[in-house]
Amino acid sequence: MSATLGIELGLGAGILAILYGLYLISWILRQPAGNETMQAIAAAIQEGAMAFLNRQYRTVAMVAVVLFLVIGFAPQPLGWEAAIGFAIGAILSGAAGFIGMLVSVRANVRTAEAARDGLGPALNLAFKGGAITGLLVVGLGLLAVSGYYAIMLNVNNGDETKSIAALIGLAFGCSLISVFARLGGGIFTKAADVGADLVGKVEAGIPEDDPRNPAVIADNVGDNVGDCAGMAADLFETYVVTTTAAMLLGHLVLGSVPGATSFPLIMGAVSIITSIIGTFFVGRGTVKKEGIMNALYGGMIIAGVLSAVGFYFIAQQEFGGGVTVGTLRISALDIFICTLVGLAVTGLITYITEYYTGTTFPPVRAIAAASVTGHATNIIAGLAVSMRATALPGIVIVLGILIANNFAGIYGVAIAVMSMLSMAGIVVAIDSFGPITDNAGGIAEMAKMPEDVRNVTDPLDAVGNTTKAVTKGYAIGSAGLAAVVLFASFVQELSDRCKADAHLACSGTPITFGLQEPYVLCGLLVGGLLPYLFASLSMESVGRAAGAVVEEVRRQFRELPGIMDGTQKPDYGTTVDIVTRAALKEMVLPALIPIGVPLIIVLLGFILPGNGGAKMMGGVLLGAIVTGLFLALSMTSGGGAWDNAKKYIEDGHYGGKGSPAHAAAVTGDTVGDPYKDTAGPAINPMIKVLNIVALLLVGFLVH
Repeated sequence: MSATLGIELGLGAGILAILYGLYLISWILRQPAGNETMQAIAAAIQEGAMAFLNRQYRTVAMVAVVLFLVIGFAPQPLGWEAAIGFAIGAILSGAAGFIGMLVSVRANVRTAEAARDGLGPALNLAFKGGAITGLLVVGLGLLAVSGYYAIMLNVNNGDETKSIAALIGLAFGCSLISVFARLGGGIFTKAADVGADLVGKVEAGIPEDDPRNPAVIADNVGDNVGDCAGMAADLFETYVVTTTAAMLLGHLVLGSVPGATSFPLIMGAVSIITSIIGTFFVGRGTVKKEGIMNALYGGMIIAGVLSAVGFYFIAQQEFGGGVTVGTLRISALDIFICTLVGLAVTGLITYITEYYTGTTFPPVRAIAAASVTGHATNIIAGLAVSMRATALPGIVIVLGILIANNFAGIYGVAIAVMSMLSMAGIVVAIDSFGPITDNAGGIAEMAKMPEDVRNVTDPLDAVGNTTKAVTKGYAIGSAGLAAVVLFASFVQELSDRCKADAHLACSGTPITFGLQEPYVLCGLLVGGLLPYLFASLSMESVGRAAGAVVEEVRRQFRELPGIMDGTQKPDYGTTVDIVTRAALKEMVLPALIPIGVPLIIVLLGFILPGNGGAKMMGGVLLGAIVTGLFLALSMTSGGGAWDNAKKYIEDGHYGGKGSPAHAAAVTGDTVGDPYKDTAGPAINPMIKVLNIVALLLVGFLVH
């Protein structure tokens, strides 16, 4: 299979995903949007979300313009090809989240209206709204990589080395937007949520989503900018980075095999088609309350099985004759097994995350039981679950790497990761279902819709809460594996540069990363601390922003006493503006860490002897991958478990709403909110930004 055919399939599938997404947008906009009250509430959410994203992207644009010029004017391996790729990646990454968010804030009110007709119609509409974001993520991602790779091959007269170097710039653009989107959206959503809960539910004793709470609109806005736009940018970046890293490794390891570089594009094309097919099987027929999760998983399983079938045939076509890499012989069956490893890791991490965060499993129920004896025991139980939840995903990832490496070396690991990420379309669809149903429940509450509507939106919201946690587990697992592939690419690129230039000090002594090397050990320690520092700054940012929300809500309750009896209306806009300004201010410092640290190491490299800069950079990347993976898993699983423990009690267990156990669970949920929706998920792009920047700067690390 030629590289040209791989590019053509990538372009075709990317366009197909976008066209199907546009069809779904037109279908959703044709659905009834409810009465005037519902539409007014939805309009306020839309206005707040648009205002935040517009201001966020203006802030990010200032950083992006500076980096674009720095990359463009820098010497090789940077330059204008990488800079243009950086700009394309940044724009499309922002577009994927922006468009998906625009649809989700319109699907929410239509889901609430559809709930009048029952569970099936509401589920169908919410999932289709989420599917738009998912399809845009994979469609725009594959289109960006395939299209820019084709352009660069043409510009560079078929030179794959230069063309893929430009793709690294594309990946960096995606990573930059992702880390800002995850941080900004995460700070916004959790500051609003925590502020609304602390004053509304705890101090004033009013229900969640009560229209009397001045922070309720900001809370609903946050669901969209955090869990929809933020997740879309995160997985868009992971998708593009993984595809680029797999292509780079294919070129470095199997460069003599025609089409090996473009094989990941073909995998992405196959999974886009199967993901579209999978969407047809969600929300069909009669759906019962206990069958919502199975309905969502049904589409995912069908897409996975069809992808596996497709992977078998394309592996036979590409590697049917087998290839030899050093002493390793790779057959088509070996490649196919690696694709199955990726699909298996996806399924296992999905199930494990649901086990630790779902209300039907022991970990969440243990936290709920611990809430009976007070706030402290709830926190202790939640922390214990959060730490234990890292073990099984870690083991699954280790086994995945070992099996894939055994069959096809490091290229096999890259193929396994690409197989995992190729499912991003259907996975993001299931994730974006969450904020849509959450908002639908809020609109139903604020618009005082009949109780039978809430009986539909509440179970959808509960499942959506679990799907968001599951998707974060998937995102973290795939990010960890992608970072391993990026590190392998970094090491291979260093090795190739040392071999290619006899004038370099490393030409006769290849760079190694043994623990006996002081520079490697120092790098490991620095890299290991970065996720903790990053998460700390993120948590503090949420705390400060939430404090501002608390003060504003208290002020309105104090100065507008008629809010509680309905004679005065709360000022939603002021709260939204406070959270917006706080989130944009707080996101900048943490986001600059993964960019600034590699630059500092490059500067140190000019004074450290024996290629000390390269060795330290390798240590930093390894340290960040290891601690970042487990810290992110711990935070997201623990936060999700705390949240669902609260919901389990609210369903009538251990005294139900208003009981001492419920008060303790609210405290745990408040602590877990920035864990699962701000700091934990934002570690993903931080790790990959570190690796991408290191790849971009690899030419400055060897002397």
